[in-house]
Amino acid sequence: MALPEKVKKKLQTLPDKPGVYFMRDRHGKIIYVGKAVSLRKRVRSYFRQGTLRSAEPKLRGLIRSISDFEFLVLRNEAEATITEGRLIKEYRPRYNVLFRDDKRFLLLRVDPSEPFPRFTTCRIRKEDQAIYFGPYGNSAAVYAAKEFVEKRFGLRVCRPRVPGPQDHKHCMNDVIRFCSAPCIAKVSQEAYRTRVDEAVAFMRGERPDLLKELREAMEKAAEAQQYERAAALRDTLSLLHEAVKRRIRGEKSLSLKVEDARAGVQELQQALGLDRAPRVIETYDISNISGTFAVGSMVCAVDGLPQRNRYRLFRIKTVEGSDDPRMMAEVIRRRYARVLEEKTALPDLVLVDGGVTQLRAARAELDRLGLDTLPAVGLAKRFEEIYPMAMAYERKGAAQGPIRLPGDSAALKVCKQIRDEAHRFALTYHRRLRMKRLRESMLDDVPGIGEKRKELVLGHFGSIARLRRASIEDLTAVPGVGPAMAGLIKETVGEYTTRRRGEGV
Repeated sequence: MALPEKVKKKLQTLPDKPGVYFMRDRHGKIIYVGKAVSLRKRVRSYFRQGTLRSAEPKLRGLIRSISDFEFLVLRNEAEATITEGRLIKEYRPRYNVLFRDDKRFLLLRVDPSEPFPRFTTCRIRKEDQAIYFGPYGNSAAVYAAKEFVEKRFGLRVCRPRVPGPQDHKHCMNDVIRFCSAPCIAKVSQEAYRTRVDEAVAFMRGERPDLLKELREAMEKAAEAQQYERAAALRDTLSLLHEAVKRRIRGEKSLSLKVEDARAGVQELQQALGLDRAPRVIETYDISNISGTFAVGSMVCAVDGLPQRNRYRLFRIKTVEGSDDPRMMAEVIRRRYARVLEEKTALPDLVLVDGGVTQLRAARAELDRLGLDTLPAVGLAKRFEEIYPMAMAYERKGAAQGPIRLPGDSAALKVCKQIRDEAHRFALTYHRRLRMKRLRESMLDDVPGIGEKRKELVLGHFGSIARLRRASIEDLTAVPGVGPAMAGLIKETVGEYTTRRRGEGV
């Protein structure tokens, strides 16, 4: 298969780093998005003659359709997996149909309603009595966490709902996997359930001391010169730390129990006088600094608990300067115009971060779209006051003041939890855009550097810190960067760093 010249050249510039890649057809349309632990190995594999001969018809069709490709270097495989999924949903490439249909991130699941609960992996979160952890972008972290909790807490791995002596007959897990063997009554049902409760607490990030225990075991193995065991423990610790830390960092505000969250939803219905309980709440927040890199976020909660697969991000397009109400109006307009166009389900309640001004901006857009019956309220940070629907209208502004719920109110806890999550989500996106621009601006003043070469330099080093520390030799390792250009980059980056420090950045 004859490759286009531009494809041949790009294949030589691929870094041996994780990331995502985009395949384009002759019309420039994205036809496939994929992820890779090594972009160099993965993308090159498509263009080998052996691949075309032995590949399935779907893959052969993709390869023959490729006219160009692009790639984006990311920090690790987990970030690549998450980015891949987001881009597939955004571009809906033709050859990613199978991914959209059946590829989901892994979850850990344990059902406390079972007589002897055990941890399992799954990819779909169901509306049942089970407890779910995740989703996790790194599947290895899930399996490492599962193995650790099984061994550390003596949990069973066998499949029978109620294991008995017959199941133990050919099983040695109580010897080689530290199973507490409830099947032969080595431990009572009550004691076994206590072990499960402790494992759940660990996965929720409530037992961080156990990570110290694992680290101590790793250090002891290293001191005893058991280097293979020490390396294995090190890798397990790293993966478990990712799994647990992600839970703590990403869900530290999601502290409500399921029953408390549902009670809060019912209480919120009464407080706001709604016709039905707001089982689905969509919450909006705006993040910007003096109008720059302005973004909006939407966090969706079901039965009072955030559902990450329903989150949305918005880059503000029509508003210049610092004008949060107008930015809120843009986000609401874009979101619900699309909902109406695609005929997807509406939420039971719209919650905006802010007081009466942001609420009025959101309410006006909903009314223009014909959604005048869709409930919308505001939540102000200063006194944690809820601004009801009536206050969205000037003519009714004096008829009803803000609602102050008790500090221990389950309804207020639900609102604050999803409001804070929306704020975190928007702020993370805003910071990412700022950091991206900071990276790009460092090279803007380099004489003679074009967009493609700048992209190669940034992609090669991956972070601002690494680019600042790079030597002339490191820079010349980037394809297309000679000694003279490397010297200019080094000088410009040094001047830029000095200037930014002088500005207090």
